[in-house]
Amino acid sequence: MPIAPKISVEKPFKVLRYVQLALSLWGVVYWIQHGAFIPEAETNVHSEINFYRGLMTLHFFFGLHAFSLLLQKHFTWKRWSKEIVWRVLQLYIIVLPHWGLVEWFTTDYVFIFGYVFIVKLFVVMAFIADLSVVDLHYTRRNLPPPVIFALSFGVIFFVGAFLLMAPRSTHEGISFIDALFTSVSAVCVTGLVVVDTGTHFTVFGQSVIMALIQIGGLGILTFASYFSYLFKGGASYENQLALSDINSSNKISEVFRTLKYILGITVIVEMLSATAIYFSVNPADFNTWNERMFFSAFHAVSAFCNAGFSTLSGSVYTGSFAFNYGFQLILIATFVFGGLGFPIVSNVVEYLRYWIRKTITTRDRSKYRPWVFNINSRINIITAVALIFIGTLLFYRLEAQNTLAAHEGWGKWIVALFEATTPRTAGFNNIDMAQMSLSAIMLTMGFMWIGASPAGTGGGIKTSTLAIMILNVFSMAKGKDRIEIYRREISNNSVRRAFAVVYLSLLIIFLGILSITILEPQLPTRKVAFEVVSAFGTAGLSLGITAALGYKAKIVIMAIMFVGRVGMLTLLIAFIKKTKEKSYRYPKEDININ
Repeated sequence: MPIAPKISVEKPFKVLRYVQLALSLWGVVYWIQHGAFIPEAETNVHSEINFYRGLMTLHFFFGLHAFSLLLQKHFTWKRWSKEIVWRVLQLYIIVLPHWGLVEWFTTDYVFIFGYVFIVKLFVVMAFIADLSVVDLHYTRRNLPPPVIFALSFGVIFFVGAFLLMAPRSTHEGISFIDALFTSVSAVCVTGLVVVDTGTHFTVFGQSVIMALIQIGGLGILTFASYFSYLFKGGASYENQLALSDINSSNKISEVFRTLKYILGITVIVEMLSATAIYFSVNPADFNTWNERMFFSAFHAVSAFCNAGFSTLSGSVYTGSFAFNYGFQLILIATFVFGGLGFPIVSNVVEYLRYWIRKTITTRDRSKYRPWVFNINSRINIITAVALIFIGTLLFYRLEAQNTLAAHEGWGKWIVALFEATTPRTAGFNNIDMAQMSLSAIMLTMGFMWIGASPAGTGGGIKTSTLAIMILNVFSMAKGKDRIEIYRREISNNSVRRAFAVVYLSLLIIFLGILSITILEPQLPTRKVAFEVVSAFGTAGLSLGITAALGYKAKIVIMAIMFVGRVGMLTLLIAFIKKTKEKSYRYPKEDININ
């Protein structure tokens, strides 16, 4: 991806950009305070129109002045054309009410309310555009990429909390600690809730939660960087270098190609999932078609991002949804796909293209077999499939006469499959979790601890870490000093990172259980341990104690969710000062173990 030439601008230009950002932010705040896109009362329409027209007029003239400064500089035609299109569109929206006749509006009522909807949508787009053109300069702030990654989550936590505290977000209001808990749970794609998402929050509040889930699942820097690239036509080398580290891109030149690929896969999968959910649910369970559509979109986003949030009071274990096996299979396919990780999905797609090309064409039928399906994808996919298969058999065996007793035939196997896959950070439940046997609870905790695949939307120690641990044990049993699989040797650095992740995860879980048992001594230790492991694995499953936690215990759970989403090892790498590489090595000594 070619980098756009850097534009040298004076201080007045930057001031104008910040003024535009402040104006668009004012418009977004006004929109949040006064409700949805379409006004609920006709009396409020004209006042909202006057406010937004005045706001956008100021925004237009400041932007026009900034554009006049750009005309004096040398920049690409692509950048110029975007500015022109953007300003023409803005002017059109401002003068639209004076034109009187618009083809797609048939009555004055539709015209006025449609215009308000368009203006509010434009205000949101303007805010995103204004925020995106601000130079971030990640590396110039002497912050390593892991710190930026962690801080971006912290910012969204509080922004989400204030949005959820808006009057239009809830029916009866919500405290700051509960709003912050919900925001952290959504951004960390966990799914633990202190209030009922379906009944406590309005459609606007649920939309905020859905947006937080989407941002948290993909990462705020993914969105911010892509919109910055979209509106600016390029990015600095420094920003691309930081983003390549955050998004695990192999080449700096492929950073934005990777971002486009991630966003493209997300949109396609979520749209397909939402469509399938829409036709799989019973229309009688919804009052209107748009309520059914919102339900489908919400659960598609929540499933793909492995969040586990649901607008149903009892999650999937609610009424007829508990026996809607088609709906459950769609959720399974969506959150398993989201939990695989974008690098694995990309590699699988690349391998399928190679296989199809080799099968169809004759020119590629040579004896040479390129290494397309890499070792990372093989290990993670095999481990994930093995966990799903073993987990389904164990859950069926343990719960067939307990929580699965209400189901028959294939339905019982589908519910067992659901319960084998959802603990690995998805967070939906289609059984009464409090009625599970102790052995099933322990099995669920194990799956929550393992989690999803690396670079996916889930948490836990990751399937690759589990695979390396098992392979290392077998290698030591065979007397080998290295791990070899599929004609490849696992690097010593990967082994060290895997065991560091395991040690740190056990430490976090232990400290979390210890802290909550001290703060909430009346709660059963079994339920506390389940809650902590669920928070660390960003699974979102609970035995019913989340809402009963005090504010101090909620803060502990929030901290664990944050660590589980970002990674304790990432935080240590970010905040511990690096030592310089030494040119010497001390003599080696063996330590007695076992």
